Amino acid sequence: MATDDNTKTPPQGNFSRRDMLKGAIVGAATVGLSATDPIPAEAQASPTAPVNPYGGGPSKGLQFPPYYRPTPSVRSRVNYFPGSETLGTDEMRVSFVGSCPFPPRRDQAGTCIMVELGNGDRFFFDFGPGCVKNILAMGIPVPNINDIFLTHLHVDHYHDLSYLLPFSAWGGRWKMPLRVTGPSGRRADLGTKGMVAGMKQMLKWHLEAFDACPIGDGYEVEVNEFDWKDENGICYDKNGVTIRHWRRSHVKDGASAYRLDWNGLSFVWTGDGRPDELTAKYSKGVDLFVTELQPDLARINQLKYGLPEFLFNYTVDIHHTLSYATGYLIKQVNPRCGMVTHFAFDNDTLNESSADVRAHWDGLFLYGAPDVVVVNVTKDAIWHREAALPGFSGQSLPSPTLLFGDPLPIATGKGIVPQPRLPREEQQEQRTRDIEIDPHKYYPPDVYREPLTKLPNPQEVDLIEMARVMGIDLSRFKK
Repeated sequence: MATDDNTKTPPQGNFSRRDMLKGAIVGAATVGLSATDPIPAEAQASPTAPVNPYGGGPSKGLQFPPYYRPTPSVRSRVNYFPGSETLGTDEMRVSFVGSCPFPPRRDQAGTCIMVELGNGDRFFFDFGPGCVKNILAMGIPVPNINDIFLTHLHVDHYHDLSYLLPFSAWGGRWKMPLRVTGPSGRRADLGTKGMVAGMKQMLKWHLEAFDACPIGDGYEVEVNEFDWKDENGICYDKNGVTIRHWRRSHVKDGASAYRLDWNGLSFVWTGDGRPDELTAKYSKGVDLFVTELQPDLARINQLKYGLPEFLFNYTVDIHHTLSYATGYLIKQVNPRCGMVTHFAFDNDTLNESSADVRAHWDGLFLYGAPDVVVVNVTKDAIWHREAALPGFSGQSLPSPTLLFGDPLPIATGKGIVPQPRLPREEQQEQRTRDIEIDPHKYYPPDVYREPLTKLPNPQEVDLIEMARVMGIDLSRFKK
């Protein structure tokens, strides 16, 4: 294996690769040469001075336009503290609650982007392994995690669904189906509906075991499967929010990108794929354009992981977007802000990736990694921070309507808990229960309580008391 990396041209003198690129092109034009002709030595020795695309001014920074500033809802300008800020009615907040493909890292879960809007709506784009822990740390109750849009069915983009489904049903999502939107495939079993059916089969033991608890309708999954060939088709149109989709080239048919538009603001997540003309077309002028990035560093990966260069290059060249292509694609879209996610956040490759992107794009460019990066967007401002998350957040109480339906039975003050559909006695032999240790042997006598092994029918909950304990104002749920 050659030890020299001839795929990169090192900077010369005190100028960056982007400066040299600009200087070479301008110099060639000056002497009547095309950008592909050899540059005379005298032109190379005196490159044109770099130009700040946002105008002059000390310490303003090359990449930061005037609209890169805190939005009105921002309280802490350095960190986002979950639950501390009320989103403005004309504001969008985008949180990268997962940002990595494989292998997973301690600071990067599988890819998942949470989009919150000032009208109260919340959406999740992809749902990779490990994202749930970050979503909970962001203060979202388990049963309120819903409206999930999958770009494709690689496991790093959806597998926390299997974690979410049974536990959100157990945790109070008794009256609301889990809503999942995603593309079809070339065959029925290769689409989103086929994946959900297979997931339920994989979870069968778990789901039946939890059926000994109050579950209600919590196992229902409402799948909105759209035709992957439908270009710029609408897959969501409610409450002033429109979400469109189009195909992406990602080895196998059935990969898609999404664009969300609401109240004059817009967001695109391309998912994985090769740089393509449809994405450039349908993302034009978006506020926040998020795509993937893979560093063009096969030799470095071989040195790190021992895998041959061809394996990385072949995989990337049929699946993904390399860093130069990322910059080119962002330039075609020309967003207010270009962002990248779905890559390993390695300190030794970040500068290289930035330089590659900057060969084409010199507008606002930000990283959607590591977890959790938060971006606030209004029509006048964009601001980028890291979230300050607790090590453990538990799970908070969901909206009472998820538990007891809409409208709530406030008049009686009593909520009825769903009865178990498959009691323990129907799933387990008596002999298995007979080998349990008698609780009298481990409980001190003064704290002993009789184990609760059967629920009354009906099992009631005092809504007023529950609301008082949790600090919930039930008056806002009155019809």
